[in-house]
Amino acid sequence: MKALRNFLLPKIARKVRRDRLTYLSPEKLKSLISFMKKANANGVKGNILEMGIALGGSGIVLASIMGERAFYGYDVFGLIPPPSDVDGKVANQRFETIKKGQSRGLKSDVYYGYRDNLLDEVRANFSRYGYTEDGKRINFVPGLFEDTLPHDGPPIALAHIDCDWHDPVKLCLERLGPRISIGGFIVLDDYNDYDGCRKATDDFLEHAPFKIMTLKPHAVLMRV
Repeated sequence: MKALRNFLLPKIARKVRRDRLTYLSPEKLKSLISFMKKANANGVKGNILEMGIALGGSGIVLASIMGERAFYGYDVFGLIPPPSDVDGKVANQRFETIKKGQSRGLKSDVYYGYRDNLLDEVRANFSRYGYTEDGKRINFVPGLFEDTLPHDGPPIALAHIDCDWHDPVKLCLERLGPRISIGGFIVLDDYNDYDGCRKATDDFLEHAPFKIMTLKPHAVLMRV
């Protein structure tokens, strides 16, 4: 069954999984690709943002189908900041495992958060697939989101938010939401995994002009 799920993915998505560059499941990758293609087919204007890059696999897939847009990848490119109490027991237990150096990478690899030069690795991974950072079409922005993510800027066609905890998800939604073009999408990777992400998303939806397209395998919101 796992082999079949992989086989149904586009070639580049299968390759980034074989190269162990993404933690996303085949189902999440397939969904992410489908909404990127919907944005293209519907002529949605704007760039592509990914909040939480890890090893770059999902960003590479997005770059391969984004057309003439620009890609911006935001990350601390190191050990993620801790969750808060609102994130709940599961998230805090997960962070304790990470903090103690006990988190496992893909197969036998070192967990990405423990690598000394993660930004350079991500740049190399993108370049290997033909997407070299040039400050125009491909851009990486290292640092905490509260320091690096602007309050305004060019329109966004699709934002992939994969930053786990309540506070960074909330910040991303608040700053990115107004920039999403009509018909554009926000993909929230951790909605079904962590209480904090779900709460931040549900609170955002109470006052933002978005509708839910799907909640599985991840939450996808569309600007209306």
